[in-house]
Amino acid sequence: MKMNLYQYDMKKGILSLLGTILLFTTQAQTGKSPLTLADEYFAAGEYYTAAHLYGQYLKPIVKTRAVGDFPLSIKSRRGGTAAVVRNKEEVLAKMAESYRLAHYWQEASSIYQTLASSNPDSYVDGLYWFAVCQRSLGHYDSARQSLEQYIETRSSVKKWDEAAKKELQTLQYIQQQLARPDSILFQVKKVDATGSFERGMFALTPYAGGQFLVSSTRADSTVSLTENPNKSSLYTASLQGNQLGALNPLDIPAGTPGWNTGAASVSADGQWLYFTQWKKENGQTVSQIWMARKNGTSWGNPELANSLNSAGSNSKQPYCSADGKYLYFSSDRKNGKGGFDIWVASLDAQGKPGTPINAGAMVNTPGDEIAPYYQSSSTTMVYSSNGKGGMGGFDLFSVEGKENEWVHPLNLGHPVNSSRDDIYFYAAENQSLLAHALVGSDRGTGCCLETYQVTKKPKTQSMSGIILDCKTGSPLADAEVILKQNGKAIAQTTTNEQGQYRFQMEGERAKGLSVHLKKSEFTDTTQSLVTSNIDESDLLSDRIAFEPACIAPVEPPPVEKLVIRVEDVVTVYFDFDKHNLKSPAVAKLDSIYTVLLENPGATIQISGYTDGLGTENYNKVLSDKRARACANYLIKKGIDPVRISFVSFGACCPVEMELLNGRDNPDGRSKNRRALINVKKY
Repeated sequence: MKMNLYQYDMKKGILSLLGTILLFTTQAQTGKSPLTLADEYFAAGEYYTAAHLYGQYLKPIVKTRAVGDFPLSIKSRRGGTAAVVRNKEEVLAKMAESYRLAHYWQEASSIYQTLASSNPDSYVDGLYWFAVCQRSLGHYDSARQSLEQYIETRSSVKKWDEAAKKELQTLQYIQQQLARPDSILFQVKKVDATGSFERGMFALTPYAGGQFLVSSTRADSTVSLTENPNKSSLYTASLQGNQLGALNPLDIPAGTPGWNTGAASVSADGQWLYFTQWKKENGQTVSQIWMARKNGTSWGNPELANSLNSAGSNSKQPYCSADGKYLYFSSDRKNGKGGFDIWVASLDAQGKPGTPINAGAMVNTPGDEIAPYYQSSSTTMVYSSNGKGGMGGFDLFSVEGKENEWVHPLNLGHPVNSSRDDIYFYAAENQSLLAHALVGSDRGTGCCLETYQVTKKPKTQSMSGIILDCKTGSPLADAEVILKQNGKAIAQTTTNEQGQYRFQMEGERAKGLSVHLKKSEFTDTTQSLVTSNIDESDLLSDRIAFEPACIAPVEPPPVEKLVIRVEDVVTVYFDFDKHNLKSPAVAKLDSIYTVLLENPGATIQISGYTDGLGTENYNKVLSDKRARACANYLIKKGIDPVRISFVSFGACCPVEMELLNGRDNPDGRSKNRRALINVKKY
């Protein structure tokens, strides 16, 4: 379905008291019948007014004339244009189409249903349009049933088969979107603003002093009776939470008096205002982009942004990037991809736009792409399109890149988009795109586009990594991992048997992360975390993997090398009731081995001893084992047994007292459990 594009700012012209007077006054002045007037308003794109006139024709207002109530102009009644006689079904169809094009879905749906059910053979297309209206109203099951019935109908009259199949695809996409698990992360609220329901409130963009520029429709009492009295204008207002403050008219001279004004943007330095003006002309919308320079505290006289406008074409909805480099806008100028496209113009040092380039086929389609917004901090553009499929009408898409180099666009999905038209987007710089956004949409029951606040809670961050032994490269179990952000501890865990750790975090993705690692017999260390992979495929949780970190084992203090000289006596010690060699004993024996290699004529004598505990025979055997343990170690290393002799003394000859004041002296006993090695040189 192709809608009347402009700006979407006045898509549902309000029939106010002035509008009602317009109907009857114009009829009285022209002498034209409601049907003739309806056709003229329809041709001019004033669909809501046309719908009411078609309704008046089908059900005329009967006025009872009192005595003496004579017409003011009998001549005018006689000389009026004769009404074209058409059957009721044809007028009803035109009335339904008027409501549909004005996006009064409920009214259009009722008439299409009547047409389709009363005479399905002659007006089978009413079933298709009824389905479109039902989809727009959120009645998806009813829409699907009607579309399937329409497709199955074998009639030469129907002409929307392909469109019906696309509508079925739209419904399928809607169902998929409604089932998205991450919908629970979103909150959508209509911005509370006085007059929003009746006059619309859309295209919010930042202005000076914390204010926002706002486009809204107001009745203009200065227009002629043949014009739509509702005009769009620019206002400023504060936005506190979900409440838009009072609208204050923007003090700016009109580019072209009497035209609609809206969809504006201020340059990054605040010195230029770019805005759109448009009007209806011969049933078509004509639009241009104007620019005005700051003049003290007000704006100077506007001038046409010549490079953005092209003869015979329309340009609208400018948006200046926050980095001050580019101006994005929508235009149906030549050399596009079809319909309205997104175009990009560089801004010079004085804020004037250069020659625009088309954003390219990755963004633009044969359909319409409008209302661009660009977030410089994330190099992401958000725009509205009806040429890529989606939830119905215009959907909002995001795409990363700049100028005419973009990656694949993504539909922002439900609930950012609805089954109606979603146009205009704004989010502050240096924050997640959907953390706190403003969206223009007609998903409500108001007259026009209204503004909605969209907030999305961040996905859970599942962060994992592995801790290794720096020396061996092996995974370390039971290592304590303390997660820090900018030096402050925020979480703590312990590695599993595979050396793995994991943290589950809520909120925005953390930056400046490090881990402090601790483990017994290892040196405490702090290391920055380096991301190796991010998996964002899950709609509720991002999985972030970090590069492995390692922790070094504690190195024992260096053992002073024992230098044995010939004719020295070396003592090695043993544990209670043991004869196995301990590490210090092995080190001493290795040193003796070196001496024996350096002195081929040297020999050693080993004598073994025990403490005083145990029987004499037991101690004799134990001391012998201790002496032999030393001898066997050297023999295994290659020393000739003939160079080694040993003798066992048991508990003989203690070097320390084992009893002090009648009490046991363990330290003394430990020094008596020994072997003496005497190195002799011949």
